Amino acid sequence: MTDGKSRIFLSVVFFLLATCSVCCTNLKRFAYEGFWRDRWQHPGQAIRVLEIQTGQHIADLGSGSGYFTFRLADAVGPNGKVYAVDVDQGMNKYMEKQARKRGYPNIEVILAQHHDPLIPGDGVDLIFTCNTYHHIKDRVAYFSQTRRCLKPSGRIAIMDFNGKGWFQKILPHFTASEVIKKEMESAGYHLQHEFNFLPRQHFLVFSLGKE
Repeated sequence: MTDGKSRIFLSVVFFLLATCSVCCTNLKRFAYEGFWRDRWQHPGQAIRVLEIQTGQHIADLGSGSGYFTFRLADAVGPNGKVYAVDVDQGMNKYMEKQARKRGYPNIEVILAQHHDPLIPGDGVDLIFTCNTYHHIKDRVAYFSQTRRCLKPSGRIAIMDFNGKGWFQKILPHFTASEVIKKEMESAGYHLQHEFNFLPRQHFLVFSLGKE
């Protein structure tokens, strides 16, 4: 399929998702994963720079079809835990099925609320979120209350589209880097790292701020 035809096809898929009551999990999976995602997402490098330790607990916020969930589960190992957190019941059922099928007992699927991730336990070491930030409403309030889900040394890693791709020019599925930084600072976080190796996304890591 030529690049031009691929773009037209993707535009049709996303238009249907945005304008219709689409409940087909497979169609959503395709829309989330896209064409040749590994080429621009660089998932291996993204996981490496986070320096995840075995045994840690991580929440994949907006886990979708599990593109990063399984990679995070590999990083924490069998003694660690990854919470696959999403508001989409259909995607969560798909994730549960895939985790069982692929043998990942360290993945627990959480059906979140739009205003609360409902992350269980005494706090996670890392909240990871990819291409989800721009969907969250009232983000300062949301991430302010999400602080309770983190351990004192916990971090939040945010990947979101930077608006440079052709699709982001059609629909506003992106957030400016400065907006993310300002909102997260208002929510009580400090910028810890900013990685610049992703061509289509910002990649920012925040730590808890001082009270």
